[in-house]
This record gives sequence, C-alpha cells and structure tokens, in this order.
Amino acid sequence: MTRFALLLAAGVSAIAISSAAHAADLIIDEPAAGVVDVSGSWDGPYVGVFGGYAASHYSEAGGYENDLNGWLLGAAVGANFTVSDGIVAGVVADIAWSNQSLTDGGTVDIDWVGSLRGRLGFDGGAFMPYLTGGLAVAGVTIENSPLSDSNIHVGWTVGAGVEFAATENLSVDLLYRYSDYGSQTYDIGGPFDAAVTTHQITVGLNWSF
Repeated sequence: MTRFALLLAAGVSAIAISSAAHAADLIIDEPAAGVVDVSGSWDGPYVGVFGGYAASHYSEAGGYENDLNGWLLGAAVGANFTVSDGIVAGVVADIAWSNQSLTDGGTVDIDWVGSLRGRLGFDGGAFMPYLTGGLAVAGVTIENSPLSDSNIHVGWTVGAGVEFAATENLSVDLLYRYSDYGSQTYDIGGPFDAAVTTHQITVGLNWSF
C-alpha cells in the first residue's frame, strides 16, 4: 500500500511540475486577445472540505511493525497572499477523521490527523502548483483488551499539490503529503514507545471569500 501511495505521490508531483512550467509560459507570453488575466485571484482567506486515502506505518521500539490504511474526511481553513509576481504564500490548518485500523493481537487505531502548514505556490492564473510543510499531529489509540491507552503524536509533514480554479470563488485542491508523527510512550500492561508515519492523497474543495 505504501508503494501505491508513492506512485500517487509521483503523479501529483509530476502534475505540479508540469503546471509550474506551463504557468511560466503563460506569464512570459503575451495573453491572447479576448483572454482574461486571472493572476492574483488566489489572494484572501478560504475554507474547505476534503477527502482522501492514507497508507500508514506503525512501529514499536521493541521491533514490531506493521501497516495500516484507510480513508480520511476533513475540513480546512487558510489564507493566501501574493508576495511577488507569480509567487503566492499562504498558511492552512486542517483536521480530518480517520478510520485507519490495525488488528494483530491488539488493535491500533489512528482516530484523527491534523496539520498547521505553510504553502508556497506559483500563480498560473486558473491553477496554482505549490509546496507545503509544517506541523503534523495525530490521535492514536492502542488497545489490548481490556487495557487501552491514547496519545497525541506531534511531528512534521511535507508535500506537494496543485489547485485548480473551478469558479471565481471555488477551487479543487489535489494534494500529496508525507507525515512523520513521531513517537509516544504507551502503557498497556507495561510501557513501550510507538511511532507512526503516513502517506496521504487528498482531493478537496476550497471556497474563497
């Protein structure tokens, strides 16, 4: 499943690179007669919803490790602002419900994930390829009946995406991210350290205002 996520990530990166190259051509060339220049339309605050798929890896300090995967459904809020010709910076916060679960003797559940990230994009008019990175958090529950323990993991995330304007105020956001949520100590009949990393692909709708 990690291989599948990496293949999807490569696709998103290729789209972003191709979009950036095409956007550069659009800026360099004179616009054709009758074409409206929509550069700069990414500025301002926005809210959004998104869904996607996550492939995660769980590991314990004692050597045990396994994979888990599942769906994501969440919401985001952010803002963009133009910092120079063709360059758009921004900040976004998101949180998502996750149904990722692993059962192997005990149970590991990734209940939710979230992030606070910066974005740096290229204004191509009707589309914006971008890079993103920042803080990542995840809520994890480990159970070995009848005992269970929950923790919030805090780590980092990086990714790449491309956003397409569908209307003046609505855009479609395609994003790949890798997140390392770090390690936390759990106590289920004895303490142990566990870590989680995730590849995720999401598609979202953002409304600007």
